[in-house]
Amino acid sequence: MERILRIGMGFWESRTLLSAVELGVFTVLGHRQLTAEQLQRELGLHPRSARDFFDALVAMEMLRRTDGRYANTADTATYLDSTGSEYIGGFLEMAAARLYPFWDRLTEGLRTGQPQNEARDGGDFFTTLYRDPQRLYDFQRAMTGLSLPSAHALAEVFPWHRWKSMADIGTAQGALLRTVLETNPHLHGIGYDLAAVEPIFTEYSAPVADRAVFQAGDFFTDELPEADVLVFGHILHDWDLPTKLMLLEKAHRALPDGGAILVYESLIDDDRRTNLSGLLMSLNMLIETPGGFDYTAADLRTWLADTGFRDPQTEHLAGPESMVWAVK
Repeated sequence: MERILRIGMGFWESRTLLSAVELGVFTVLGHRQLTAEQLQRELGLHPRSARDFFDALVAMEMLRRTDGRYANTADTATYLDSTGSEYIGGFLEMAAARLYPFWDRLTEGLRTGQPQNEARDGGDFFTTLYRDPQRLYDFQRAMTGLSLPSAHALAEVFPWHRWKSMADIGTAQGALLRTVLETNPHLHGIGYDLAAVEPIFTEYSAPVADRAVFQAGDFFTDELPEADVLVFGHILHDWDLPTKLMLLEKAHRALPDGGAILVYESLIDDDRRTNLSGLLMSLNMLIETPGGFDYTAADLRTWLADTGFRDPQTEHLAGPESMVWAVK
């Protein structure tokens, strides 16, 4: 019974963390230790429930409390202080502002098979997004937060020494590209995305600007850039199966013989029993897209073989995410 209730009421804990991110609790604390009264005042909170809020975060192991003073944990100091280079809170900010209310409509999505985001009321999220520079920046920062843990792992475990160039398809801010180039100084890279992304990419990739260039393009209408390795991170799950296969075919055409394709996502485990994050991400694709879905590594290996690739290999990266790569 306890487990059933804990899962059913899980939104209490989730919303508490999302509110903490929205309020900037972890950034305000930084490396300081503050009393409840000090933290309450700096955040502009009403005194009625502030202490309960802070102590709930302590119970959730999101904050530490010592001698009546609150401080970040090692993880929240690293990942939820927006002044740090490893900040992943952008994705949680998007979850709070967009995904949380849209998931209230999951039951309707399951009954209709239709997205439950802006499209439900006749809008188009991506069209609107790319017309609004601030919303685009916020979204790209969210994608950086989602990608960074896997980017660090991928920069280390993939055999980059075999190749000289890479292109990150749907690069967003360029977190993956920058991380890989910083770890592998022999590489040159291309960040490939729609033209509106270029200023955001240029700013973020400045530390590797001598080896990173931006290439504007639309992978629906344009050919993919030429490079030794093409990376698709959190891209394929946005689309239905015919579109997934079309992108893999385009990648095969663009790569030289001996080049590689690398795909990473929250890949569902092949038995579809244990990677809950991957399965829930696929439900999120129901909420967000007309036909997108997540998939298993076995599915992806089959699609890669069907589009001409060989020797697919699967490797875990970080958290729920894994990669599959194969050679042309």
